[in-house]
Order: sequence, then C-alpha cells, then structure tokens
Amino acid sequence: MGPVTTDTPKGAPPAPNPPRSATGALLMDAVRRNMRQYGMLIALGLIVVLFQIWTGGVLLKPNNVTNLVLQNSYILVLAIGMMIVIIAGHIDLSVGSLAAFVSAACAVMMVQHKVPWVLALIVALLIGVVAGAWQGFWIAYVGIPSFIVTLAGMLIFRGATQILLGSQSLSPFPEGFQKIATGYLPAVGPDTNYHNLTLLLGLVLIAVVLVQELRSRRREKEYELDVLPRGLFLTKCVAMVAAVVAFTMTLASYRGVPVVLLVLAALLIGLGFVMRNAVVGRHVYALGGNRSAAKLSGVKDKRVTFLVFVNMGLLAALAGIVFAARLNAGTPNAGVNFELEAIAASFIGGASMSGGVGTVLGAVIGGLVLGVLNNGMSLVGIGSDYQQVIKGLVLLAAVGFDVYNKRRVGS
Repeated sequence: MGPVTTDTPKGAPPAPNPPRSATGALLMDAVRRNMRQYGMLIALGLIVVLFQIWTGGVLLKPNNVTNLVLQNSYILVLAIGMMIVIIAGHIDLSVGSLAAFVSAACAVMMVQHKVPWVLALIVALLIGVVAGAWQGFWIAYVGIPSFIVTLAGMLIFRGATQILLGSQSLSPFPEGFQKIATGYLPAVGPDTNYHNLTLLLGLVLIAVVLVQELRSRRREKEYELDVLPRGLFLTKCVAMVAAVVAFTMTLASYRGVPVVLLVLAALLIGLGFVMRNAVVGRHVYALGGNRSAAKLSGVKDKRVTFLVFVNMGLLAALAGIVFAARLNAGTPNAGVNFELEAIAASFIGGASMSGGVGTVLGAVIGGLVLGVLNNGMSLVGIGSDYQQVIKGLVLLAAVGFDVYNKRRVGS
C-alpha cells in the first residue's frame, strides 16, 4: 500500500478534523437559506405519506399518479408564470379568463371553421402573447397598477368568452389536439412489462440531476462558499436519484410519460434556467426586491415588466389549450378560479408578497401540494366545501410562515 498524500505543508502539524457540530451547523445553514423550498418539499412528502396510508395505497398507484399529472397540468403551467409575475412584484388576476378565452377561440376555429389543429394551436398562442403584451403595456409604460389592469382583463376576457361561444359549448376537437393533454409517448422496443422510452428518459434525468449537482458543488467551492460535507452531499444525491427512480418506475408501469408532462418539464427547465442564469431573470428578481435600486443599477424596469406579462399571457394561452384538449370542448365556464389556484400554488411554493423571492421549481411544488390535497381528499370522500376550507388554511399557513421568517431575520 503506497503512502497517503495530503495537502498539509511539509513539517506543519496535521489539520484537525472538523468537529461533528460543524456538520450540523452546515446542514442547518443550508436549511435556513432554503427554508421555504425545503419546508414545502417536506410538507409535500408528509401529505403524500398521509394520503397514501389514508387511501389504503390508492394515491400512489400508477394510474392515479398519471391522473394527478393530467388533472393539474394546466394549473402548474399557470403557477410557473404566476410565480415569475409575483417575483417581479406584480399580480395577474386575468389568467383564468384569458385561458378560457383562448380555449373558446380554439373551439371556434376548429369546430366551426374547420381550421387545422396545428394552425389553431399557433394562433391561440399568439392570442396569449398579444393579450399579455396589451396588459404589459398598460402596467409597464402607462403605470397603471397590475391589480387594476388584470382585474379589467379578467372582466374583458370573461365577457369575450361568453360572446365568442354564445353561452354554449363547442366540441369535439381533432384527435391530434386532444393528445396534447391526454396523449402518451409511444411504446418502443421489446416487451419488458414497462414503458421502455420512459425508462430511458428516467436514466437521462438521473444523469442530468447528478451532473447539475456536481457542477453546483464545484461552483460553490470555486467561490469559497460553504458546501455540505461529502457524506451529506452523497445522501442528498442518493435521495434525489431514488425519487426519480420511483417516479419513473411508476409511470413506466402504466402507460408511460404523458405528453403534457414533457411540456411541463420543458417549461421547468427552460424558465428555471432563465430565472437562475440569464440577465433578464436576475433583473426580474432585482425589480421585485428593490425597484428603485434596480433602476439606479441600470435595469430597464419597463421592458422587463412588459416581458414578464408577455410570458404570462403565453403561458395562460398554453394552459387554456391544455384544459380545452383535456375537456375536449370549449365551454363558457372554463378557467373559473384558475387564477386563485395559480396564486395559491405560487405562495405555497415560496413566493413572497413583497416580491423578489421564489423559484420556478417552488411553483411546481406548490401546485403539487394543492393537487395532492385535492386528489387525496376526493379519494377519502371529503366534500368540496371542506376541501376549500383546508386549502385556505394551507395557503394562510404558507404566507404566515413567510411573514414569520421575515420578522425573525429582521430581528
């Protein structure tokens, strides 16, 4: 066995091992820095375990997990956009009505005018962009508060939906359009009793997660930041891999990855990268944290605010498309309370009323907390009236937790 080399200079006394309390201190510091996100992850895990036991194992059955994804897909899309709006220090009350208007426009184009569904999809997304730009103009360049502009937008788009549909539903939609919300990746390869393409995507996701974690750790070391001890870091990686494997196997044992889950993954990765690494993402955080200081630092606040609402309009349109495809109809009452669900998901997922705080992943976690609550309570037979009370208490607890943290830091 060869000699063991160290980085200790020759003749210098060996460096003492770090005390065990240092490990706990690093762990507690990491938890404090990510309190809202870690707290919601823990809460999500506890809610899943609770309803898994309460429902006798039904909650995590493959078909129910897939239904959870499909049922909450449009709310998760809206929550991602709403999180970015709230980070920028604004609010958008019009997203549910805009989603309804877009779904109605899709119905009119495809059912009444026989427009090809691909063209109708493109036009619908453009409608969302134009609507977002319209509201962004009044907010960013005219200076009207976002609450007022989007409240007006909520009324306008809801009324326009009623006018467009004539207070009646339109259906059915082409099969290709329906598959946006109800389709799955095709089965390929030999018969293994699992969906092979889903297994392959799971392996790719594991590799991406591990590479991202290693890069983040290396970057933190380069900037001489505190990092988790190697043992805790390995434990974290093992836990993440185990979660991905469990989710992958669950989907692969049913029908595979839903198409809409790929759309959500693309939004999560793309917008998450923009908010973490792109200049415009950092400017959004800066505006929400301290608008005056951001303007003095050269942030073009009007342009950034305008782009935030354009993005929200696009995602509201996408949510309307997904909802219409899942329902296979355009209905006048589509999108009712969608904006409240998206706002609740954002705050549960770590957004702050004062702006400047939150992550795209947090919005998804908050949406999943609400989705699991809805699904679990329905499975055990809790009425919709009690469900609303429980969700309201969860939202109040999440915002109260944010206020408590701010006061503790301030003191």
